[in-house]
Amino acid sequence: MDDYLKAAFNLMINLKASVSPFHTVKYAKEWLSEAGFEELAVQEVWKLERGGRYYADIYGTTLFAFCVGEDFTPQEGLRIATAHTDWPCLRIKPAAEVVKDNYKALNVEVYGGPILNTWLDRPLSIAGRVTVKSSENETRNVFVDFKRSILTIPNLAIHMNRDVNKGAELNKQTHMLPVMGMSCEGENEKDYFMDMLAKEINADKDDILYYDLYVYNNDAAQLLGADSDFISSPRIDNVTGVNACINAIIAAANSKNISMAVLYDNEEIGSETKQGAGSAITEIIIEKIMCALGISREEYLAMIFKSMILSIDVAHGAHPHYPEKNDITSKTSLNKGVVIKTNANQSYATDADAIGKIKLICERNDIPYQIFTNRSDIRGGSTIGSIVSAFTAMSTVDIGVPILAMHSARELMGVKDMAALNELTVDFYNS
Repeated sequence: MDDYLKAAFNLMINLKASVSPFHTVKYAKEWLSEAGFEELAVQEVWKLERGGRYYADIYGTTLFAFCVGEDFTPQEGLRIATAHTDWPCLRIKPAAEVVKDNYKALNVEVYGGPILNTWLDRPLSIAGRVTVKSSENETRNVFVDFKRSILTIPNLAIHMNRDVNKGAELNKQTHMLPVMGMSCEGENEKDYFMDMLAKEINADKDDILYYDLYVYNNDAAQLLGADSDFISSPRIDNVTGVNACINAIIAAANSKNISMAVLYDNEEIGSETKQGAGSAITEIIIEKIMCALGISREEYLAMIFKSMILSIDVAHGAHPHYPEKNDITSKTSLNKGVVIKTNANQSYATDADAIGKIKLICERNDIPYQIFTNRSDIRGGSTIGSIVSAFTAMSTVDIGVPILAMHSARELMGVKDMAALNELTVDFYNS
C-alpha cells in the first residue's frame, strides 16, 4: 500500500473516533499511552527527566504532549505544533425536550460557524461528557457516544417552498432543532431525553447534574472519486491537524530540543476560554516544564526567542465552480501538498523569516507545498496561529491541508495531502 493511503486510512480512523472534543482528546491520549507517553496531572508538581515523553489533559478537551530531548538545553528552544479539537456543530441546551405536533425534538444552539443547510437530512448522533453525582459531596464525569443515528433535521418539501433553490435562510432556533422520534400517548414528554441519556450512561436520571453534549454527523469517512482522489468526511477541520500533531510527536527524535504538540479547544468560537489558545494555559504549561527541569526564569525568557510554533489548521482549496473567489495569483489545489497560509492583517501568522524556514524544510525533504492568501476583497477566516503567537511571542507559521466545503457537515480533501502534512510536522520537530 502506498504511504499516502496508509496516512489516509489512519486519518479516517481518527475521524471516526473524534465525535466530540472530549473524544478527540480521549483517543489522542490512548494513542500516546500506547507509544509510551506518561500522563501528568496539571494540579501537581512535575518531576521530569531528559528523554521523557509526557502528556497533560486540560479540562478534558485540550491536550499538551511533549518530549524532552536527552541533551536538551534552553539554547535549542521549543518546537510546538498546534491544532484544535472543536468543529462547528450543534450543542444540546439544558431542558432540551421540545414536543412539536407530536414530534419529539431537541433544543440546540449553534456552536461556531457551520453551513447550516448541510446539516439537514443527515443521520445525526450525540456525544460528549455528562457530569453526575457520585456522592453527597463528589461528582464524576462520564463519556457518552450514542454511536447510532438517533436524530435528523428534515428539510421542508420543495412544494411548500418553491424558492428553496434560490437560497432559503434557516432560523437557528426554529429550523435547526433535531427530531428524534414521535411522541406516544401516555409518554413522559417532560423528560424523554433525560430518560434516554440516563439509560445510555447507566445512571439515575436524578444524579445527572449537567452535560456538554454535541450533535455530530454520523456519516462515515470514505474515499471518493473514480480514482479515489478524495477523502469525504465530517470533521476534516480540524482532525487533520490533530492527526498530524499526534503522529509527529510520537515520531519526534530531536535529542536537543523540547518537541510539543498542543490540541486546543474552542478555536471555532474565538479561543478566549480557559482551555483555548487565547488563555494563559500555554505559558503555564511551558513554565511548569521549565521549573521541573531546573531552567531559570532568565534562561526560559531567552529560550522563547529561539522557539517556533507550527499552527496547523485546514486551508481553502480553489473551488472549480467559484474561480472568482480565489486570489488572482495564489491558488491552492487538493492533492498538491501542504498549504502555507499568509495574510497581511495577521489573521494567519505571516513572517518572511518563519515562512522561509518552513519552505526550506519542505524543499530539503521533497514535501510538496503551496502558498495561500485570500483575495484582497474577501476577509477569510483565522486560526490559532496569531492568537498563540501573541501570548508566547514565538515565531509562528500557519499551515494546513487544502479542503473544499469548509465548515460543511461533510468536507472534502485530497487523499495524498495527509501524508505530506504528517511528514512536514515530523521534520519540523526534528529540524
